[in-house]
Amino acid sequence: MPGAAAPPMTGMMKAKWAGVGVVVVGIVAAVAAWQGEQWLKEYIYWLTVVRGQVLTAAQERVLKPGDTFKECADCPEMVVVSAGEFMMGSPADERDRLDNEGPLHKVALAKPFAVSRFEVTFAEWDACAAHGDCDPGVKDRWGRGRQPLSAVNWYDAQHYVAWLSRVTGRPYRLLSEAEWEYAARAGSSTAYPWGDEIGTGNANCNVCGSQWDGMQTAPVGSFAGNAFGLHDMHGNVWEWVEDCYHGNYHGAPADGSPWTDSGICHVRVVRGGSWYFLPANLRSALRGWFANNDRDSNFGLRVGRTLTLDP
Repeated sequence: MPGAAAPPMTGMMKAKWAGVGVVVVGIVAAVAAWQGEQWLKEYIYWLTVVRGQVLTAAQERVLKPGDTFKECADCPEMVVVSAGEFMMGSPADERDRLDNEGPLHKVALAKPFAVSRFEVTFAEWDACAAHGDCDPGVKDRWGRGRQPLSAVNWYDAQHYVAWLSRVTGRPYRLLSEAEWEYAARAGSSTAYPWGDEIGTGNANCNVCGSQWDGMQTAPVGSFAGNAFGLHDMHGNVWEWVEDCYHGNYHGAPADGSPWTDSGICHVRVVRGGSWYFLPANLRSALRGWFANNDRDSNFGLRVGRTLTLDP
């Protein structure tokens, strides 16, 4: 009853609560020890692998579009992509167009940013698993090394970019959907950056005309890069981006920022198609969407990095 005094604790009750306290202290100590171990691992990694390779502010300020950098031995190689404007989405007459690719709208990216030259590889993921908090249990089907990371969900992708940011001290992240399309188009307005037809040997997909067609992923960099110097933006594995899924572009940000303040946020956008999907799914404008926790051999990632180029 309100205002009633609590009954006195018996000896048995005191012993019981003392036991609970010991358990709680043990749990807290274990968590602290785990966090300390993680911190120590990452600090040793920074000392032995990262230190001296991270860009200084002065080095970052003089970067130009097309320049590349790599901020640790196990980090992805990054390419600087210029600021610019483009028309996002697909025109009404594009073959295989879907309604969620419109309306066609202008997006202006005010500042350069960096994009990983290749999709994140198993070798890069395994470095995170060994020294950070990436899941060491992610299974490969066709080998590790330079095979593109696959069978990861959106949360896994977030773990990877968070680890990369911690060990380098620099702002790595997933690309926004607009940044991804801008980087994939690389100045083109056709269905694919090389034209309106898939052609032969331009990418890895189902009936793309390569030795891996519809069977498995290809080692990253097996196909020519686009005009920005980025490889495998089309095919190989779908790439998770930051944005929640929206059924069309009405109300989409015009500055290239991720669209996360509305929409279906337990579902995220993937871009680029994969080794298993048909050419229509590799078009620059094509938007896939899957639940955040979906893992499949078709899902991988590419990373972005915010740049500080102002004097």
